[in-house]
Amino acid sequence: MQRLPVKFSSLEPLAEEGWCLGTEQQRVAKRHQSSKLELERFYNLFAPLLEEVIDYLDGPDRIGSREEDKRLEWLLCAMAEVSFSIEKFGGDESSYEGIEASRFVPVHDHPEGGLAVPVEYRSR
Repeated sequence: MQRLPVKFSSLEPLAEEGWCLGTEQQRVAKRHQSSKLELERFYNLFAPLLEEVIDYLDGPDRIGSREEDKRLEWLLCAMAEVSFSIEKFGGDESSYEGIEASRFVPVHDHPEGGLAVPVEYRSR
């Protein structure tokens, strides 16, 4: 079954492995559930095509026009997650001391589409 545009059939293994996820929270969870080897494999397969994928999706009638394009866009978003892990931590985030990613709910992933009441953040 072809999940991505034919032009990017070399990325089909990533789609088959479940990397075409529609929300940021799902992509972050997938990144954290993946081994270092899985992250490196994703990165090494996708990185050579990064610019070509961006150029392909950059057309005004491409994004969201077909299911294959939508899945490619989600795969590109997954690359943003994976590349951070690989380039910053070498695929091993055990030394990361920031806020736990599961605590962050992106507004675009919020069921109501955003917060009902704005929240003001202050440093202590």
